Amino acid sequence: MQPSVTSEESANPNSLPVRFVFRCIGCGLVVHAAEQDFRCSRCGNLLEISDPSWTAGSLHPVALKSLWAQRRTLNESIDLSGVWRFRELLPQPASEQSVVTLREGNTPLYALTRTARATDVQQLYAKHQGLNPTGSFKDTGMTVAATFARQAGYRWVACASTGNTSAAMAAYAARGGMRSLVLVPEGKISWSKLSQALDYGALTCQLRTDFDGCLRLLQELVRSAPVYQLNSLNPFRIEGQKTLAYELLEQLEWQPPDHIIVPGGNLGNSSAIGKGLLEMRDIGLIEKLPKLSVVQAEGANALVRTLREGGKRLVSVQAETRATAIRIGSPASWEKAIKVLQSTGGTTEEVSEIEIAQAKAEIGAEGIGCEPASAVTLAGLRKLLLRGFVSRDEIVVLVLTGNLLKDPDFTMEFHRGELFSGNEQLNAYRHPPVVLDASLKAVIQTLEQAEKSAAT
Repeated sequence: MQPSVTSEESANPNSLPVRFVFRCIGCGLVVHAAEQDFRCSRCGNLLEISDPSWTAGSLHPVALKSLWAQRRTLNESIDLSGVWRFRELLPQPASEQSVVTLREGNTPLYALTRTARATDVQQLYAKHQGLNPTGSFKDTGMTVAATFARQAGYRWVACASTGNTSAAMAAYAARGGMRSLVLVPEGKISWSKLSQALDYGALTCQLRTDFDGCLRLLQELVRSAPVYQLNSLNPFRIEGQKTLAYELLEQLEWQPPDHIIVPGGNLGNSSAIGKGLLEMRDIGLIEKLPKLSVVQAEGANALVRTLREGGKRLVSVQAETRATAIRIGSPASWEKAIKVLQSTGGTTEEVSEIEIAQAKAEIGAEGIGCEPASAVTLAGLRKLLLRGFVSRDEIVVLVLTGNLLKDPDFTMEFHRGELFSGNEQLNAYRHPPVVLDASLKAVIQTLEQAEKSAAT
């Protein structure tokens, strides 16, 4: 079956606008249209989108910075998007009116003053992508991918997901007037995330397999039916997600930090941020590259193991971690991620479940909050400090990928003492609810006990 293409701009649903091309990350083959698996027909590596004209110096950094800043004051739908505000560096849609947007991006950069003191890092920040419309960084990629899916005439879009992708895809499909199909592993996804996909109208299938099995089935599906793939294999997703790097540097007045630390799951996000950083350097928006490092859970550490064994082939694992957003054993974008680590001088690290829980509670104590997968960044930072890879006088940015409310079960079990109950080290970070009689005396006594505990 072939997709129904209604747009006059494209006979191939994955063809690109003028200027941009697909380039293989392996052999460098350049093509103007891609198949549904977004892989190179010659060597099988993933494709990425690039603009060859940039090397000719066609973009002017000072003018771009001024234009992007000016758009923050405008009220057009496309300018209110923190992704499309940077549209000079994105594939261009058929028209500005055709963009599918929920005003994604424009997420805050928080100074983590309390955590900086605890880690003895001079300047520590959190770029909180969990404050996107559906609560995760996925929205920034989905706005671009959904726009081009609709432009190509697709009625159905689909993804395999551990939760956040399904929520974002379903929301943007609904916004763009498309139907969405979600493949999730049964029993291995937060109900909070799944509820989003259901509310946005997705046809949701819980498969008796893990995420990697869902993704394999999706690859078969898109080759057999008129369904458009919106996982991070899709390079349009990467184009949207790379704008985090532009926005972050703009927030830092175009002065690059020393390190950016990212959670590692399917590795599309680290690949995207790295791509954005490299493009900014090549264009002249920044002069030096931050080191970009990836942190994984010990139970889902495919990238860590792959690099330990030379980085030539993927070392898959049977993923198991409570940080559901990164419970992925065969990350699709591992080769892209390795190239980014090599280009920026970054590294990898792995952290335990207990380290994740502690870091999550510490971030919450800043009044911010994040899902468990985001907290691997702080846990990883502590290990990178011990290794000497990060110095205490450097500027570090942690990328928080998901909202606290994405996985409330983890939070409640942790604070009630049901999670890692035998670990006394974590007790200082727990804040369980207190059940009292409905009396003023009981409340005052509880306040007094809290004051005594804080003093000690």
